[in-house]
Amino acid sequence: MRSARTALCALLVTGAVGLSPTTASATSSTPSTPSTPSANRSAFTLSSTAFADGGVIPKVHQCTSGGGSDPGKRNESPPLTWAGAPTAAKSYAIVMRDLDNSDLIHWVIYDIPAGTASLPQNVDHAYRPSTPAGARQVYYRGSASLYGYQGPCSPSTVNTYEFVVHALNQPSLSRLNSNSSTRTAAREIIAATIGTARITGES
Repeated sequence: MRSARTALCALLVTGAVGLSPTTASATSSTPSTPSTPSANRSAFTLSSTAFADGGVIPKVHQCTSGGGSDPGKRNESPPLTWAGAPTAAKSYAIVMRDLDNSDLIHWVIYDIPAGTASLPQNVDHAYRPSTPAGARQVYYRGSASLYGYQGPCSPSTVNTYEFVVHALNQPSLSRLNSNSSTRTAAREIIAATIGTARITGES
């Protein structure tokens, strides 16, 4: 009898060792441990209905200060939409750079309210644009002098322009004002960033 019990115990131990963790979890009657928030959260993404990631930026979004008189160029910012941002985000900012021109910053808009998940086409060229309410933009000093978006200005080359949406850990970048430079604003944004998403376009 003792030898039979010993054999039975050995069989049970062998079966338990051979059971894979996946099978054990699936057959367990106790609730599994909840996965971490980062595992459940969707990927943070940025997109535009104007162009695909890596695609050609339409002429309407190109600068009007690069010479010529092409009526198709209107220097209108492209529509942008983001999703899957960190739940702790208290505001957003967007920075646009020309990656082929020493990372020249073409656009900085910040203090975008946390409840916002998109920007319309042609955001006002103003320090405080009408949409999204509460947002602020940095003054661009370069081929043009204006608040907000300055479109691609590379008539003789094809450059890559990067749009990055930053999820920030504070509702307002209070240290910035209407006189802040694009580089100063970019530093403040990076210091407050808890997540980013990006797309690029060619022009």
